[in-house]
Amino acid sequence: MSYDVVIAGGGAAGCSAAYNLGINGKKVLLIEKNNYLGGLMTGGLVTPFMKSSDNQINTSFGSRFKTEMKKYNAVITYEDGNDGWFNPEYAKIVLDKLMNEASVEVRFDTVITSANIDNNYIRDITLSSKMLSERIKSRYYIDATGNCDFAKKINCEFINKKDEFQSLNLRFIMSNVDIEKFAKWILEFDNDRDVTTVCCVNDEIHMSTAYTWDTNKKWALDPLFKQAVDDGILKNEDRNYFQVFTIPKMPGSIAFNCPRIYTKNVIDPLNNLEYTASLKSGRESILRLSNFCVKYLKGFENAYISSIADMLGIRVSRRLKGKYIFTIDNIKSGRTFEHPVLISNYPIDVHSVKNNQSVLEKVNKEYQMPVEAMISADYDNLFTAGRCVSADFYAQAAIRIIPSCMSMAEGLAKYILELS
Repeated sequence: MSYDVVIAGGGAAGCSAAYNLGINGKKVLLIEKNNYLGGLMTGGLVTPFMKSSDNQINTSFGSRFKTEMKKYNAVITYEDGNDGWFNPEYAKIVLDKLMNEASVEVRFDTVITSANIDNNYIRDITLSSKMLSERIKSRYYIDATGNCDFAKKINCEFINKKDEFQSLNLRFIMSNVDIEKFAKWILEFDNDRDVTTVCCVNDEIHMSTAYTWDTNKKWALDPLFKQAVDDGILKNEDRNYFQVFTIPKMPGSIAFNCPRIYTKNVIDPLNNLEYTASLKSGRESILRLSNFCVKYLKGFENAYISSIADMLGIRVSRRLKGKYIFTIDNIKSGRTFEHPVLISNYPIDVHSVKNNQSVLEKVNKEYQMPVEAMISADYDNLFTAGRCVSADFYAQAAIRIIPSCMSMAEGLAKYILELS
């Protein structure tokens, strides 16, 4: 079999690249190791989108996704203007539909096991699944696996350094929550509208609130978390991060952007032993946090855990060395480029399990990322998209969000179309 482009990884970036190439007539194969598309935004329960610049470029895939989701009332616009509050289960269905619309061939439960290399050119690859193994040819390849799994197999050079990792989390959902009761109570309990907000959309109550154990800010929920530790409901490390959101088309359910996996040393998400231990630790913490919610938060009296993410929330791992390394200085200076794939103003966002060590640094101006940060320095026909692009640690911390991954991948697709 022969294709114009083979894409490894069906997350936000991989789907965006595939759709934009397929809808423009390219023969595209999208390979996904799981049994659904969306990656962290579906299997990882990473909802909602983070809000970025109003001047984003390469937004057609994100817009098409939201348009289709609206048909099922599975996405809303929150009061702050963020139109990316979405339902992760409906997203699986919609992403399948969009790939069909663009005539993208999708292979689930499939990985690349080897590649035939000729100097600095990838000639063909071998795909493997539970059912078959076959050799595939393509003109171009995109590694959108998040961890650069394909690039690792063909010995690409990476720019990540030892211990340059962010904390991991394991998201979950609780259902049978009396959201009206919870929303009314939390609004009275916390008057900080930078932390706790509530609005009504499509006759549904939607809300968000948060807490961390950092002491550089006063958190309304702090006394409850400390009391829960004293009562033996929580461990102290469970206090390190807590954030919740409602979910469209899922009344009575709350999505948790936690727990943040606590360890004394930095966790390497590429180490299978550490990854496995983190999953176990995360599920134990989820049980404690759910018990905390039932006992201390109004509206959760009859709530229960209804879903735990299939995968850990990895914010950064391997980063491919590209033709250009995007840097924190590029972001802070607002440097412009000849071939930008992304415009954003999302802050530099680094999560740490240590008290007062997390970073959420706003940027003074919009910044751009160039397509050259997505072009492999080792192979002429290899590209990357998503969190594993060629960027230093702090720059990557600003561009790893879902809307940016979709935009950069769409920009890359346009670049490949021009090459063709």
